[in-house]
Amino acid sequence: MSLCPLTSAFASVAEVSTAVAANKAPLSKSLLLVPSAISILLTLLFQHYQKFFAYNLQAIKEDFQIWRIVCGRTICLDLKDTFCSSLLIYNFRIFERRYGSRKFSSFLLGAWMLSALFDLLLVEIAEYVFGITINSLPSGFLGPVFALFVPFYSSIPRVQVTQVLGHFSITNKTLVYILGLQLLTSGSYIWILALSGLVSGICYNSSILKVHRILCVPSWVAKIFSWTLEPIFSSAEPTNEVRVGMGATVDIQRQQRMELLDRQIMMSQVAQMRRQRQQQGGMINWNRLFPPLRHRHNANYQDHRPSEQDTPPPTEVSEEQVARLMEMGFSRGDALEALRASNNDLNVATNFLLQH
Repeated sequence: MSLCPLTSAFASVAEVSTAVAANKAPLSKSLLLVPSAISILLTLLFQHYQKFFAYNLQAIKEDFQIWRIVCGRTICLDLKDTFCSSLLIYNFRIFERRYGSRKFSSFLLGAWMLSALFDLLLVEIAEYVFGITINSLPSGFLGPVFALFVPFYSSIPRVQVTQVLGHFSITNKTLVYILGLQLLTSGSYIWILALSGLVSGICYNSSILKVHRILCVPSWVAKIFSWTLEPIFSSAEPTNEVRVGMGATVDIQRQQRMELLDRQIMMSQVAQMRRQRQQQGGMINWNRLFPPLRHRHNANYQDHRPSEQDTPPPTEVSEEQVARLMEMGFSRGDALEALRASNNDLNVATNFLLQH
C-alpha cells in the first residue's frame, strides 16, 4: 500500500533531518523516564523529601527561594499528573522526530521560562481581581506540556477515524485532547498552569514576537546533551523493518489500517451492487463511485463525456470537508470533485483520492 500524502509529507521532512532526530527521541524518553521515576520514588520511599519539590509560591516571593521554581516545575508530586503528563509527552515526541532534538528542547525551554513568568502573573491577577490568595500550585513539568498543545493543534492534521452517534467525530487527535482534559481537571489551580502554558506556547510560536530567536538552546549545549543523553536513552534503529516516514506513529499506522479496511468494505459494497444490477439487467454508474479525477484531461474521457443536459446539477460541497481534505495534502480541485461525486461523504472521497 502506497503512503498517503500526510505520511509522504512527514517522510520528506525526515529526509532532511538528522538520523538522531528521525529515528530516536532521546529528550522525550528522558523526560518520560527520569521525572516519572523520581516522582514514584518520592511518593513511595522518600516522602519526607517531597517538601523540596513543592511549587510553593509564598516561599519563592517572601523567602526568595528561587530554586523552588526549578524543582517545583519539574517533578510531579501527584501520580495522576505524572501518568497523564507522561502519556502526553509520549504522544508529543513526534515533534522531536519532526524538528530535531535541538528545536524541540528550545521550545520546551522557552515554554518553561515563559510559563513560569505567566504563573506568577496570573496568581497576582487572581488575587487582585477575585481576591483569591494562592500560596502554592501543582508541581511538575506541566507548563511546557500544555504549551505543546499549540503546535499539536496547528501543525498536526486531523484525520477522522470514526463517528459516535452519527454526529461526533473521533479523530487521531481525540485521545490526546481527552488526556489534556483529564490533566486539566486533576487539581484545583491547575487551570493557571494550563492557561500559562497555552499562552507561552502561542508566544513562542508567534512569528511577530520572535521569542524563538531569543529563548533557544545553544548549539554547544545541544552537542553536550546529545553526547550524554543519546547513548543512554536512544534506541537502535530497526533493521528488519521497512523504513517509513517519521510521521508514521501508532495513530497514523492505525489510521492506515482503518483506511485499508474502509476500502475493502467499499469494494465489497461495489461488488454487491454489481450483482444486484446484473440481476436487474442494469449498469453500475462507475463515475458516481470512482470519478476519473486523475484523467479528466484525457482525450478518451473527453470524447465519451456525457452531455451537459444529462449531467445532474453539482452537489453542494461543505467547505469544512474541503478544508479537511486539503489538510491531508490534496488539492482544492480534487477535493471539490471527490466530495461532489461522493455526496459530501468524507470517507468515500478520501478513500478514492488515496487510491488514485
